[in-house]
Amino acid sequence: MHHNFDAVEEPPPKNKVVHFFKSNFLTLATFGGVVIGAALGFILRGVKDDWTEREIMYVGFVGDVFLRMLKSLIIPLIISCLVSAIASLDLTLSKRVAARAIAYYLTTTFAAVVLGIVIVVTIRPGVGSDGQSLKNSTVSSDTTTVDTLLDLVRNMFPPNIIEACIFQHQTQLTNDDENNTDIYSYSISTKTTQTTNILGLVVASTVIGIALGQCGKETETIANFFHNLMAMMMKITSWVIRLSPIGIMFLVASEILEMDDLASVMSSLGKYFMTVLVGLFIQGFVVLPLLYFLLTKKNPFTFVKCLGQALATAFGTASSTATLPITIKCLEEKLGIDPRITRFTLPIGATINMDGTALYEAVAAIYIAQVRGMALDIGKIIAISITATAASIGAAGIPQAGLVTMVMVLDTIGLPAEDVSLILAVDWLLDRFRTAINVMGDAFGSGIVHYRSQKELQALKAATAADSTDSSKAKANVNNSISHDQDSV
Repeated sequence: MHHNFDAVEEPPPKNKVVHFFKSNFLTLATFGGVVIGAALGFILRGVKDDWTEREIMYVGFVGDVFLRMLKSLIIPLIISCLVSAIASLDLTLSKRVAARAIAYYLTTTFAAVVLGIVIVVTIRPGVGSDGQSLKNSTVSSDTTTVDTLLDLVRNMFPPNIIEACIFQHQTQLTNDDENNTDIYSYSISTKTTQTTNILGLVVASTVIGIALGQCGKETETIANFFHNLMAMMMKITSWVIRLSPIGIMFLVASEILEMDDLASVMSSLGKYFMTVLVGLFIQGFVVLPLLYFLLTKKNPFTFVKCLGQALATAFGTASSTATLPITIKCLEEKLGIDPRITRFTLPIGATINMDGTALYEAVAAIYIAQVRGMALDIGKIIAISITATAASIGAAGIPQAGLVTMVMVLDTIGLPAEDVSLILAVDWLLDRFRTAINVMGDAFGSGIVHYRSQKELQALKAATAADSTDSSKAKANVNNSISHDQDSV
């Protein structure tokens, strides 16, 4: 049974505190895991300065196992949720829900890019910075922006669905002539990277769901299989979620041990770091709540309060895809969002709706241009806004995926891929903040789509009830007929 968050039952006054801790225990424990993990990391750094890679691996081992458990849920959960949700909706409702969700995703992603551009142009964190003094490393680019966009479309249609669970194809350019500097004349080949092609699985699952919905009773057995698979995955998810406070604690502690000296990093990148944080804060706590309020007339901060566990997990794992099972649980159990909506919109949102990543890529590209002393005209700023939007859609929901697509944004304004190294020192931490905003954007989207689809959901419920009544009457008539025949005999 789902409860509406606007009508939360008030416990007796004397049990208010106990009721609060009982109902929010896992959320509080998850936030506690983040805080304790950070404290543990700084304490261990104080005890010993030179932590080896092996020692850091030992500290983060429990967290790594937890992350593996979460990631193991992703493929069966996304496939079963999408197929089951779309097969449960009639085609007209599926079209309307999809149209609303995609309109929301594109609107908020583009708004995040524009917000990022306005903030970085206003604050100008890169003016006066010495790019040579920042952390440098080699970051090579063997692809062009055009190839990246074409790969995005290619991956939407995997030639082998089973292979898409494990591998993803990517265009690779090779240069046989050392004197040739024109990257567009390089030889074209394809390389296979061991990364799940989530976008391809989403498209394939959507098509299967639509086909099952149109076939109706003819494929009822297969549809029931996906319904049952989804129920099983949600049960396993509930088991894994209970481990999140411990897993996140060790993940955060190991990251703290692995980071460079925070004081020296902040002295060179502090202004850039704060610029991104300001943008993410405005997007997450002003733009998205305001949009939610305008479209639903409901309190957005009550909504955010119920997302605590999902946001803490997003911060700890830095993966919106890995956080997906927890986001689904929060929306369905605490906010009463219809499962057919959450299981349709959230898997797609976790794949293509990246508000935080879009904002970060716009800010980072202009920051690097400011550090390098490059003047950006309105044409280049528009190019950044379009490319950052496309790049965020193509970014995988995994840790630091934004860095990969960042190369594409830099290429748009003529900056070398190596300049990504200017922001590497703080990227691991910013990645956690932007992932939390990505998850928040997905959740608000589901809430808005759920509210705007109430009429269709009620009509579908009434139609289903009518079909059920007709089926029961038909079954009763058959039983009466059989009974009459037996009496006659």
